Amino acid sequence: MGGFIVGIVIILLVIILLISNIKVVPQAHAYVLERLGAYHVTWNTGLHIKVPFVDKIAKRVSLKEQVIDFPPQPVITQDNVTMQIDTVVYFQITDPKLYAYGVERPLSAIENLSATTLRNIIGDLELDKTLTSRDTINTQIRTILDEATDAWGIKVNRVELKNIIPPKEIQDSMEKQMKAERERRAQILTAEGGKRSAILIAEGDKESAILRADAAKQTKILEAQGQAEAIMLVQKALADSIVLLNTANPAENVIALKSLEAFQKAADGKATKIIIPSQIQSLAGLATSLKELVVDAPMGGQTGKSAQS
Repeated sequence: MGGFIVGIVIILLVIILLISNIKVVPQAHAYVLERLGAYHVTWNTGLHIKVPFVDKIAKRVSLKEQVIDFPPQPVITQDNVTMQIDTVVYFQITDPKLYAYGVERPLSAIENLSATTLRNIIGDLELDKTLTSRDTINTQIRTILDEATDAWGIKVNRVELKNIIPPKEIQDSMEKQMKAERERRAQILTAEGGKRSAILIAEGDKESAILRADAAKQTKILEAQGQAEAIMLVQKALADSIVLLNTANPAENVIALKSLEAFQKAADGKATKIIIPSQIQSLAGLATSLKELVVDAPMGGQTGKSAQS
């Protein structure tokens, strides 16, 4: 009975041991396996079984792209300005074996390498150039790190300068310079606005003067046309009156009477000299005859009345 129990225990232990040596490598990961203390194989994604007491998983490696944010590093520019610059490195493990055996503490090695590389690059640049050359600095650091980390099974994809912090006095000077530049631009914009406004006002005055001149011209043209039409109408009326007179064929006595009326109107005017027509005597005789006719007509009427009585 006791031997049976021992056998069951041994079987259970063997099963547990076998199950514990069955490994599943997840996606985007790799396991570095050692056998008897030496590198044996790299397990990729999938199911694997290791030999108990012989094989050992030396390192579990993530193949995903990783990001390391290094703390600010003091660097000195070519013009002796000390700044604090922190970097962000994006890298990916491409060879788990080299990553496991290439260098001790790979992340610390990358940090120190990026710091020394950054100091070398910034040391050749002045402050203004440093502040405006982020892309150039990023590219140089990435190239140097990528070459150095190939032996460690690491691929450096990108390097970014996260913050560039100059000294406080430099920041104050830059802020004053920026403020002065903004004020200068504001003054330029104000001057350009005033210039543009003056130009628009002048153009408006010019167009207004042109329109007023055109309006005056049109008014004069219309007045001239109106006067011409009035003269034409007067001439037409005079011509029509002459035609009517000719058509009516007035008697000589009527014509003489009208001539006398016209002469009377001329005499009543302000003219200092009056030219008397040669026919004035005949006109006067005509007037006397007309007067006699007017005087005789009432007298004849009274005689008729006496005779009837």
